[in-house]
Amino acid sequence: MSTWLSALRRMQQESVSAVLVTVAQIQGSTPREPGARMLYTAEGQFDTIGGGHLEWRAAQIARAMLAADSDALADQRRLERIALGPSLGQCCGGVVFLCFERIDAGATSLRTWQALEQAWCSGTDRWRALPLDHDAPQQLLENDASGLGMPPEIIRHARQTQLVRDDQGRRWLLDLCRAHQPQVVLFGAGHVGAAIVKVLSTLPCRVLWVDEREDMFPPGLPPQIRIEATDVPNAAVDMAEPGAYYLVMTHSHALDQQLSERILKREDAAWFGLIGSITKRKQFEHRLSERGFSAAQLERMTCPIGIPGIYGKEPASIAIAVVAQLMQLWELRFTQPKPKAWPLSLATHALDGRG
Repeated sequence: MSTWLSALRRMQQESVSAVLVTVAQIQGSTPREPGARMLYTAEGQFDTIGGGHLEWRAAQIARAMLAADSDALADQRRLERIALGPSLGQCCGGVVFLCFERIDAGATSLRTWQALEQAWCSGTDRWRALPLDHDAPQQLLENDASGLGMPPEIIRHARQTQLVRDDQGRRWLLDLCRAHQPQVVLFGAGHVGAAIVKVLSTLPCRVLWVDEREDMFPPGLPPQIRIEATDVPNAAVDMAEPGAYYLVMTHSHALDQQLSERILKREDAAWFGLIGSITKRKQFEHRLSERGFSAAQLERMTCPIGIPGIYGKEPASIAIAVVAQLMQLWELRFTQPKPKAWPLSLATHALDGRG
């Protein structure tokens, strides 16, 4: 699936008009959270706001806006309240407020989306401020909306996309565009590595993908996937940010060991996973302990990788198990905003079956 932002940038480069649909606010039980987005064009859609009749109704509105081809504000930006009840054939029972904005090709608009994409790729959050009651252009904000006639703390205290009013009573969509976080550093561009990257490319994370064989990398990767084709993959360990998640699955056990040594020497790694069996783990533990690595350091190595209960050897099966494991670790990390230290050993033991 192509992300809405990558698709939007491509649509603008090709001078194709589109409608961006954003979940602006919710009440009760709904399929998606505020900030979920989907892009419509006359030919298709990208990403999802929850599927079913909700998307069907959103598609109707979006395509009507595209067909109108009007400069009237109602055909450019609009807010719709949609109840998820019997009239839509859904039983969620909640209410979704959807923001629709028509986006046509233009240099100013393109620069805005490019700036957002660059911020995302560098791991920086941005707020998108879109006026709903007047036709001023959208703005990208960091942490202050006071220049738009809003209290300065409104962004600092907010945690999600929301509808707000300025000091003149006009409505705005304040859309939190979270960056691609965290960073995954993956060594190995073989079948399993490629399958994992395919899944990670659909999630809010950034990937540094490393291999010695440049011809192994597929074309057309999204911007949050960065390729490093190098004769010295060990050096890429030091390129990673503090708090990165490492995955090692190269074509060579000797290289796997070299990378393991380099990663275990980093005290700021969030997690390190090594593909292989329990036998491989024992061999590596023996070799690394002979090279001076302590038991505490070896505890930080997860091998085998992947959540328990998925035992298929197909690349796609391994990818699902490994990405699920990463997502569990991310949930653990982001539901504990300021942990005293990374719970490496506990998380590692729980997820590779040792505890």
